[in-house]
Amino acid sequence: MLIVADENIPLLEAFFGDVGEVRRVSGRTMSPEDVHDADVLLVRSVTRVNRELLEGSRVRFVGTTTIGTDHIDLGWLDDNAIGFSAAPGCNANSVVEYVLSVLSLYAERRVLADWSQLTVGIVGVGNVGGELAETLVRLGFSVKLCDPPRAAQQSDDSTTFVDLDEALACDVVSFHTPLTRDSAFPTYHLVGERELAMLTSEQLLINSGRGEVIDNAALCKRLDRDNAPLVALDVWEQEPRINPDVLNRVWLGTPHIAGYSLEGKVQGTEMIYQALSRFLGLPIRKKAGQFLPEPALSKVSFTSAADECAAIRMALRACYDPRQDDARLRHAMKAPADERGVIFDGLRRDYPVRRECSSLKVQLKGTSKSLQDSFRAIGFKLKI
Repeated sequence: MLIVADENIPLLEAFFGDVGEVRRVSGRTMSPEDVHDADVLLVRSVTRVNRELLEGSRVRFVGTTTIGTDHIDLGWLDDNAIGFSAAPGCNANSVVEYVLSVLSLYAERRVLADWSQLTVGIVGVGNVGGELAETLVRLGFSVKLCDPPRAAQQSDDSTTFVDLDEALACDVVSFHTPLTRDSAFPTYHLVGERELAMLTSEQLLINSGRGEVIDNAALCKRLDRDNAPLVALDVWEQEPRINPDVLNRVWLGTPHIAGYSLEGKVQGTEMIYQALSRFLGLPIRKKAGQFLPEPALSKVSFTSAADECAAIRMALRACYDPRQDDARLRHAMKAPADERGVIFDGLRRDYPVRRECSSLKVQLKGTSKSLQDSFRAIGFKLKI
């Protein structure tokens, strides 16, 4: 059995080496010739999987190690009896920690003694948005949820949803929607001139979902006007050839890596391994945990003298500080225009190892129960 896989999927041989022969290829440039003799195809979001790629091939199963499926022609796969699996939720915690780190930077910029004073509107309450909401509520934030498809299907009063305009009135607005164009609630350019005009310099807009959800041309115009909001983008229109004019105007820019923690990547691989094993009728013997290496930083300690917000900020940034990715991206986009797409992809391909908060043990000596609860809510391991 031949398994053709995106070369940037981690631990391919560890998970799939005893299932079949693994052939690594470039996901961005994957061609019909690459997959013609494959039995299994494993991709990430940079590969369009459709009739043009697969017609005439032997592929009987497609797996994407991502939460999204807008790069997959699901109807064509179904019509041709090709098995499929995605990895929903695999990197949800990684994206949550990305947003928390951005929030900590924003609270510091606003000189807030307590970051939970910020109100947060979450647009798109699926695996990522839902987990983010739960974490923020545990941390004491006031959260408003906007998800029109879920609101339309809601059959009980367990969750209260608001419309987009109400979410856009929050101090921070974070987008976690899929990209849809032809659905009852399309998200393509969901945020355009009208929505951007509602935002002020007292607000932060974060997008770590899909780049096309925000009209980047309209965003450029808005950021050139008075009273413009701060904007943090991890996703962009026209990736990988992003518009440097947008990057130059946003407060924080990162190269589509919010979900790129090692844990998130490996969990995506594990989920597709499990799905393929079930498809082939094979036993599931491997788990992500057995392949995770020891983290570079394993323990930090705080005493009773620690300020609660400062301690949380330090621990979060010990695991991940988005300013490093921002600096790398801005430096990379100084390259000639015809090289920027390759360089953008390179930033993702060669992304340094980033571990989640669960990899870090936090020792607390004489600290408050409030601080202990906050560290637990974020996901740190505690030693008290």
